Amino acid sequence: MSDIEKVKQLRQSTGAGFKDCNAAIQEANGNLGKAVEILRVKGISKASKKMSRDANEGVVALSGDDKKASIIEVNCETDFVAKNDDFINFVKELSEINNNCGSDIKKVKSSKMKNSQTVDENLIAVITKIGEKISIGRAKTILHDNSTNFNYLHTVVKDNLSKLAVIISLQSKITSGKIKLFGKQLAMHVAASNPLALDIDDIGKDILKKEEELVAEELKNTGKSEDIVKKISLGKMNKFKEDNSLLNQPWVMEPKKKVKDILKELNIPDLKIKDFFRLKIGE
Repeated sequence: MSDIEKVKQLRQSTGAGFKDCNAAIQEANGNLGKAVEILRVKGISKASKKMSRDANEGVVALSGDDKKASIIEVNCETDFVAKNDDFINFVKELSEINNNCGSDIKKVKSSKMKNSQTVDENLIAVITKIGEKISIGRAKTILHDNSTNFNYLHTVVKDNLSKLAVIISLQSKITSGKIKLFGKQLAMHVAASNPLALDIDDIGKDILKKEEELVAEELKNTGKSEDIVKKISLGKMNKFKEDNSLLNQPWVMEPKKKVKDILKELNIPDLKIKDFFRLKIGE
């Protein structure tokens, strides 16, 4: 096999550029296996330099079914790369692996892909080929007994890839058209309203503490009496809790009612919102 043919083969197998492949062939004295190793080492070096950059673009991938569903975020530097075929193909396969691994990222990264290389190895190869920082971000798998998952994708890039994805898990012993419609609408509601928790008591203490600090700072120099400030602060905090707990949010389809009112009106005794997860790229 001539050096030119080896370069072509190396380009096909690694996706690296002509100059890099030619240099690797020369350095390896024509040994293709060694040339692949040389490119991998150089690729890791290049990838490491790129990993210090900001990566606020990318896609959110959804996979699974109505019993077990997963979301995973993959970041890149530009929206142009988020639409690149190599990037998209990598993320789509990664999404299925993530669902199989239950969003255990350590397990995901060490899993083998279709080309028999690990996710981490393929990630380095994609970074080297595309020339941007690419990183695997947040991930979540939802799986509950007697529950049905519903999802919503907003700003779809391609197929199961979007800029924002939501999974809702509704628990009930029965299935009905009313539940299916509510599940789809609720997923859209979560996408638009971005609740922090299911109910007021579920909002994290750290989040509430931070909000209290912001409210205190806001009211510090108003000149109002301490009693008045306390009342205003209490009112603001109660409003914050309601605005950020799913059950207490105004229903997007009918804002005069709350989500918990709609749930009650469905009149399905054992129906409850078991879980939800919302993921927006770069947020």
